[in-house]
Amino acid sequence: MTSWRMEMNRFYGKMGKNPYPFQVESELSPPVATPFQVLLYYRYVRIENPEAFLKEHRQLCESLGLRGRIIVGDEGINGTVSGPTEATGKYIEAMHDDPRFAEMEFKIDDAEGHVFPKMSIKVRDEIVRLGLDEEFDIDPNEVTGERLSPAEFYRKMQEEEVVIIDGRNDYEAELGRFKNAICPQIDNFRDFPEWLRDHAKELRGKKILTYCTGGIRCEKLSGLIRKGGFDNVYQLDGGIVKYGKDPEVRGRDFEGLCYVFDERVGVEVNRTETRKVISHCRYCGTEEPRYGNCKWPECNEQIFVCPGCREEHGLFCSNECREGLANREAGT
Repeated sequence: MTSWRMEMNRFYGKMGKNPYPFQVESELSPPVATPFQVLLYYRYVRIENPEAFLKEHRQLCESLGLRGRIIVGDEGINGTVSGPTEATGKYIEAMHDDPRFAEMEFKIDDAEGHVFPKMSIKVRDEIVRLGLDEEFDIDPNEVTGERLSPAEFYRKMQEEEVVIIDGRNDYEAELGRFKNAICPQIDNFRDFPEWLRDHAKELRGKKILTYCTGGIRCEKLSGLIRKGGFDNVYQLDGGIVKYGKDPEVRGRDFEGLCYVFDERVGVEVNRTETRKVISHCRYCGTEEPRYGNCKWPECNEQIFVCPGCREEHGLFCSNECREGLANREAGT
């Protein structure tokens, strides 16, 4: 289990909230102004002194009352924050005033309040970890897949000899994904190089489309695929989040919900039709859109279990986890 996934699981437990408060937006409901906003953004750009930048940036975020998670490195910034609408507006303005981030795109969601418990800003070697040795690492400013707008991505999906690769972890794809997408069974982004080596033969001669939540993982993933000798490689510019907001495609052909790393857990994407639930109860197989964490503390896996099966089996991913907790409580 990834450290960020474990951190969010602990967050749900500490907050004592419903761990799946999905915000499903009705196509017929007019937009309503909300007092808070959630920002999702990234930029691959050289930051000469990440530690000094972090110190100044923390002061900016704290002065505005923002919460969230920001990763800084010498290759750029990767962040998602929540805050009062006036504060997020000032944050965007401050970032755009910096020449390094003048063209950085912000994806904005309305919210009723904070969706993070605190502000976390850290320096990392990579702003999204692919885990390659330095000599083989991917610089998206030098090599990456061709960026497609949502409309271009939708049209490209309809073509022949197309392979759509989900660039996220398996538990994210389980909640929602594009129709006909290949969803690698990986628990961490850094597992992709090995997966690509194992599946290179079946991808040869195909047009390869990649997508992820906000676009940042595909910057490196599509570049990795290109460096592997593939020519027709594309990425969804702005990711699933931007695709769902596009006025032309309106999330068409995305099934389920988009997993996000905050207390919302899943957000609506497809606004063209009745929402399709693609996740199912682990026990009985009925449609179930709500995640819960396995009650065995040593596991804490996010799983789908319907209300009826929760009563019968409890919120456990397996009999082993159920027995493990029972033995601990019994002192055996």
